[in-house]
Amino acid sequence: MKNKTAACLLLSVLLLSACSSQGANNTAANTSSGSNPSATTNTENSSGSGETTTPTTGETAPSNEESTTPATGTAATGETSGSESTTDDQAEAPATYTYHMDKNYNIIPNEESKETPKKVVLLTFDDGPKEKEMINSMMDTLDKHNAKAIFFVNGYRIKTHPELLKLIHDRGGIIGNHTQDHIVLKNESKAKVTQQIEDTQKLIEDTINESPRFLRAPNGATNDTVHALADKHHMLYMNWSVGSLDWVNLKDPDAVITNVMDQLHSGSIILMHELPWTVEALDRLLTKLEQKGYTFVDPNSIEPEMR
Repeated sequence: MKNKTAACLLLSVLLLSACSSQGANNTAANTSSGSNPSATTNTENSSGSGETTTPTTGETAPSNEESTTPATGTAATGETSGSESTTDDQAEAPATYTYHMDKNYNIIPNEESKETPKKVVLLTFDDGPKEKEMINSMMDTLDKHNAKAIFFVNGYRIKTHPELLKLIHDRGGIIGNHTQDHIVLKNESKAKVTQQIEDTQKLIEDTINESPRFLRAPNGATNDTVHALADKHHMLYMNWSVGSLDWVNLKDPDAVITNVMDQLHSGSIILMHELPWTVEALDRLLTKLEQKGYTFVDPNSIEPEMR
């Protein structure tokens, strides 16, 4: 009996010892595995925060790209910036030029076709802007004939009536630089020529928010300085190949028409002025040109360099 009792006591001690050992092992395992939720979360947030707030190259960290709601908004800002950058990098398509000007001041099609015929004229008007009534009448006539023209303007006139330059521009006229004071440039110093052209260029830009693409010297009196300034400001220097002589045959609309028609040839650059008798002659002149099979070249289709 004593032996049986002793055996039971020994078995009980062994069972208690085994249970105690298992409990100790479970506690140790839980502690070493970091099962504390708060401890695990803090460790992850610390790592993620480090990548979000201090990317050394300024690039968005990969973890932020995966995150849907980054606390600092860094990823969202980066995406917006990237989109804007893509838009800014999309340059406008270059203009398609279908005509060019040769050294004799004639307009030539780059490739003659039905869309770009050889039998064209370019209309130009110098020495404005002068009067609202004349400008509107000229523009009405040009619109009637689906024609465009270059208006070579003087700076001193723009200073007096900037609204008239805006009127020409708003009605579809192409603005050209005709110097500040309409002086003979070839007789002037380089500094004076520069002032005459660049002051007018800036005045036009400030008035219509557009830079002229064409330059003409008063009386066609040009020199190397004029051509260098044209190149500097990306303008095509342009004289003419047909003169209306409206500045000679004063108050004679019929003479304007006769002078143009007598000199007419394919590609003519026609010089006229903002004068009452020229304005009066314009509709009849354009009608006669059309009857001869001529069309009116758009100045915007002319290349910026002479060939």
